[in-house]
Amino acid sequence: MSIKRFKIVEILKKNLFLLMVIFSLNSCAKFNEFFGSAGPNHGQVHDISKDPRLKAVQFVKVDGDIANNLLARRKQNQFSEDFVNKVKSGYVLGAGDVIGVTLWEATPAMLFTTSDSNGEGGHATSFPDQMISSEGRINIPFVGSLYIAAKTPQQVETLIVSALKDRANQPQVMVKVVANNTASVTVVGEVNTSTRVPLTSKGERLLDAVATAGGVRQPVDKITIQFSRGNRLQNISLSTIINNPDQNIVLQPGDVITAVIEPLAFTILGAVDKNQEVHYESVGISLAQALARSGGLDDKRADSRAVFVFRYEDPKALNWVKKPTLTSQGKVPVVYQVDMNDPANFFVAQNFPIADKDLIYVSDASSVQLQKFTTMLFQSLYIMKTFAAMN
Repeated sequence: MSIKRFKIVEILKKNLFLLMVIFSLNSCAKFNEFFGSAGPNHGQVHDISKDPRLKAVQFVKVDGDIANNLLARRKQNQFSEDFVNKVKSGYVLGAGDVIGVTLWEATPAMLFTTSDSNGEGGHATSFPDQMISSEGRINIPFVGSLYIAAKTPQQVETLIVSALKDRANQPQVMVKVVANNTASVTVVGEVNTSTRVPLTSKGERLLDAVATAGGVRQPVDKITIQFSRGNRLQNISLSTIINNPDQNIVLQPGDVITAVIEPLAFTILGAVDKNQEVHYESVGISLAQALARSGGLDDKRADSRAVFVFRYEDPKALNWVKKPTLTSQGKVPVVYQVDMNDPANFFVAQNFPIADKDLIYVSDASSVQLQKFTTMLFQSLYIMKTFAAMN
């Protein structure tokens, strides 16, 4: 053997030994650092709890019960359950409303001039329109101040007749609402015309108010309705309200309806067709839909057992095995794992709800690193063989 060939063989042996050392590091992070990786492998994610920096993280293997519990919790917030959903008996007057009062007195009139030109019968006497005072009162001639706040127009009619029955001859009264300034709701946000919608005894519902405001300016599936009543605030997608008539609740004075575009999105990384941030509709999507929108798992790279969802979860979302440590925002850092190698979990993935700002990660299969190693090995051998042939 020539000196040159001897040197080449020695170089080859040294490189093979080096490559074997590298291959022995396959189970540790240094192997990933050397060959490159989309992120931690299956085992490294499971070892999160061993990292002192991540002791607060909860690791949860998702099954049908966990997915159903999370889905049911998302559906708990319902307008029909959290807000009174009944039509009131009639329109109730309040301070600031403007009303008109018309009075009839039978012939012969005792108090008001009600005779017609022939001196027979009677006609109406209309009083000037007046606004109900901040104290809830109006003034009626020969009666004085009357408290009418929180009464219906019909109740006010009865009250005036009762006050005049010993003074006027068979009085009859009609009260008309000229300006409804108190019994109204406010509609703002992504609607064509922000407006105040007056309420009547009909019992207007939420979608009535949205329609009165000219409808929404964006596609329905992108709109979330933020509903405020008193000190309570709740959000539901407009699609949910349209598709579930029970959520089209009866409105009450003072309600505020805000149509908003809620920027919901999740991030997906790892062994998928495309690493990206994906925006989704306010009605929500499942894990199965999220994976599909990202092009699905890369069958040449993905470890289908290791589909992980990283999330800051509500402490009340699940019955934790150990008491969770909360973040400064009062959340629990959780890693959910779904084994997509199990056919039963295709049903689980359809029920597992994705939350805003979730991070979905699919780790590489172990064979990917082995493939990288063997590719580099054969490339090295080819280069050395070529070099030897040249010499």
